[in-house]
Amino acid sequence: MDAVRVALLREVLAGTEWLGATRRFAGVLRGSVVSHGGGLLLVGTPDHEPWHLAAHLVDEAAWSGTPELTPTLVRQDARASDPAHLAVGLGRLAAARRGETLLVVSPQGPGPALLERVHDARRAGATVLALGPGEGDLVTMAHESLAVPEGTDLDLDTVQHLVSAAAGENAVPSGRGRGRFRDRLSRLAESLTAPPPARW
Repeated sequence: MDAVRVALLREVLAGTEWLGATRRFAGVLRGSVVSHGGGLLLVGTPDHEPWHLAAHLVDEAAWSGTPELTPTLVRQDARASDPAHLAVGLGRLAAARRGETLLVVSPQGPGPALLERVHDARRAGATVLALGPGEGDLVTMAHESLAVPEGTDLDLDTVQHLVSAAAGENAVPSGRGRGRFRDRLSRLAESLTAPPPARW
């Protein structure tokens, strides 16, 4: 989903609680990783690995000048022969410590084995965020959660797009360079569409 479609989706959702809810959750995500200097672990379930969310967070990290948003994708069936960025397995959750953020994406709620690992990460001091069902053990365990509504046109994939886009937009521009690319692009668009100055 590109930026134009995300913008259109936001227009459709304007006036609903969803736009604010995704932005609040994204703000917590961003605030957690930025305040601790990074360390974002992203994990799904055996039936749903959040590949797209990982890719979008990488893009948002680059576009917003917030490298802390770049996640480590923790995979259920990672193998040593996989490329390095795909070879991080569930054992990484055992090494999670204070200052790291663990974002769990789960359509129906994680199984007992993953819940135990998430619980251990929380006890070790990691901040736990949950994206998926509105109730269950994961929601109880999480510091912050965003429930994906059932029986609506919003599904987990759509909500992930909204969260990743909001996480990048809410980022504080870095002091390096001449500002964020999107800010510069926005100013350019405004100058190109502004009416010509009045001549006396």
